[in-house]
Formats: sequence, structure tokens, C-alpha cells
Amino acid sequence: MSVRSYFQEKLHVIQDLVIEEPRTGLRQVKHSKSGKSLTQSLWLNNNVLNDLEDFSQVVTQLLQHPENLVWIDLSFNDLTSIDPVLTTFFNLSVLYLHGNSIHHLGEVNKLSVFPRLRSLTLHGNPIEEEKGYRQYVLCNLPRITTFDFSGITKADLTTAEVWKCMNIKPKKVQIKQDVL
Repeated sequence: MSVRSYFQEKLHVIQDLVIEEPRTGLRQVKHSKSGKSLTQSLWLNNNVLNDLEDFSQVVTQLLQHPENLVWIDLSFNDLTSIDPVLTTFFNLSVLYLHGNSIHHLGEVNKLSVFPRLRSLTLHGNPIEEEKGYRQYVLCNLPRITTFDFSGITKADLTTAEVWKCMNIKPKKVQIKQDVL
């Protein structure tokens, strides 16, 4: 069962999670005997986070099974990049990053390590304005089934592949020649 953790105050740094009390939702967050949360979802949206320094350590401190985290919502924060720490949560299937300040489309490449990522949001970031935004994401993350809250169709994937062929040049392989 997935239980969501919400936090009341606007978080400025991840370390504040340790001292903040989660908002109560429809379901009470269950806790282990050690006092750690038994949740698979972490909702940190609508805060003012600009980096994820110490994210792993804090999540390990708060959750009984951080390796089971499947849903992270970091929407509406001040993140300028996709922190590599997110890629350590291998079971992630939902990642919300919309409404941040991510500028470089290449940041999306970091997410290709997730074998189970199915739903991703990035709209409301400056990268949304880049030409080929949707096609670039779909080319690099072909396993997702929902992007920016809309379903992915076969036509979307075909368009992305055509876009890739027309816009991404294959890297040239340089062959060393022996000098005689």
C-alpha cells in the first residue's frame, strides 16, 4: 500500500524533513516499531527546495524501507537540475518535477537508469520551451506511459523516433591508425 507523506511548512532544505511533522491525509501514515514511516511515496511539492543535498540520508532516517520508494513528488520547488541522488531509488515509478527551474534538456538523460519509471512530469520548467522537448523525453525514456499527465501513444513514440533520426546525429567513432 502506498501512503503519502505531506509536510506542512515550506521546506527550504531537505534536512528540515527530520524536524517537520507530516500533514495528515486521508490515511494515517503507519510507522514501524523503530518509529520510521512505512510509506512508498514522498510528496515534497510546493516548497522552496533548490537542491537535494543529504536527500538519501534524510530519507533513510525517515523511512523504514527507502529502497521501496516508488513515488516522489518534487513539483513546484526551485530545483534547477535533476539531482543524481534520485537515481539511487531504483524502484521509482512516478516522478513529478513540474513547476521547477530545470533549464537543460540533457538533464532528462539522468532518468534513463530507472527500469520501472512509468510516469514523469516536467512541464512548467524552462526546458519545456526547447524545440523537440516532448520528443526528446520520449526518445530517452521510451518505457514511460504517462508524460506531463498525458498518456503516451504508439504515434507519440513513432514521432519521437522520427524526430530522433532527424535531430540527433550519431556519434562518430574514431579509429586509431597505427603509425609505421
